[in-house]
Amino acid sequence: MLKHKGIFYALAAATCFSIAGCVSEAHDNNAQEELLQLPVVTLNARDTVVSTAYVADIQAIKNIEIRTRVRGFLEKIYVDEGQQVKKGQLLFKLNDEEFKNMLSKAKAALSNATADAKATALEVDRVKMLVSKKVISASELEVAEAKLHADKATIEEAQSAVQSAKAHMDYTSIHAPFDGIINRIPLKAGSLIDEGMLLTNLSDISSMYAYFSFPENEYLKYERTKKTAADSGNDKVKLVLADGSNYPYSGNIETIEGEIEQSTGSIDFRARFPNPQKLLRHGATGKVFLTNRADNVVLVPQQAVFDIQDKSYVYLVDNQNKLHMKAFTPLLRLSHSYIVKDGLKSGDKILYEGVQNARDGMIIKPEQIEQKPLLAMKK
Repeated sequence: MLKHKGIFYALAAATCFSIAGCVSEAHDNNAQEELLQLPVVTLNARDTVVSTAYVADIQAIKNIEIRTRVRGFLEKIYVDEGQQVKKGQLLFKLNDEEFKNMLSKAKAALSNATADAKATALEVDRVKMLVSKKVISASELEVAEAKLHADKATIEEAQSAVQSAKAHMDYTSIHAPFDGIINRIPLKAGSLIDEGMLLTNLSDISSMYAYFSFPENEYLKYERTKKTAADSGNDKVKLVLADGSNYPYSGNIETIEGEIEQSTGSIDFRARFPNPQKLLRHGATGKVFLTNRADNVVLVPQQAVFDIQDKSYVYLVDNQNKLHMKAFTPLLRLSHSYIVKDGLKSGDKILYEGVQNARDGMIIKPEQIEQKPLLAMKK
């Protein structure tokens, strides 16, 4: 009886050990199955292009106000708003009857002055002859010659009046000073026009200026890059229009202002863009993108970064696939990534996505992915 009982206990113990071993093995298998598979990327130093956006004010290369130079009634308008005009083309006509009368009076005054001067010249010749014969005194000749000088001055005055009247006549016909686009015309035919009143604006939009401001520190960097890499093409700029579309033509930086604005700490640039399709108009807005090379920099994908109390962190992945929170300092924040200043280096392996499901010390099942080349665009 005791012998059978001992055998029973031995079998029971063996069974228990077997069950415990199975449970332990199952637990290890479940732990392996529970490891999260997350994407991991290895950081590499690379050359990239940083494209920085600046708000731009777009203006025509020429934009002037067409104003009257004389007072009168607006007789006829020869153009319409938005019309393309050529240099010298007639735009407006003011009634010129008043100035025709002024011109006639001026010409008549000139004729009278000319006749008076001719008669005085004959009188001078007669007095000279009498003086030479000692019939009259020399003082009579001086009086006659003084009158001739006065008549000649009257002629010059009358000639000036004629020129002025002709100019006023010309001012009643208003022509385009250059090729361009007519803007809004606020007045209608028949309106009484005062001297200096605005008739319209004329814009030459064959090429366009884009004005934008550079912060002082970026201006200094631009100048250094320009001097060390004159052929790098950093004078070329791209334009994005107000609707987010890319303007098909690139522009060139032409001028930089001579002083930095003290209140804003910025300096104004001017770029010039061709406008063959007349798509750009005076007063439009957009964004100018200026590109610069950034050599041998480490880029961290933005989705790999999380912030805690104004500090930027990533999860480093060690050789045992364990995660470690790591702080780093960004040099520049771009649209899809960060340029690293310090804290990370080429060869570091970091968690690419899924930081919201990760924690410090966690072991993961890594899925190695390749970081795609980026055109870095500064925010």
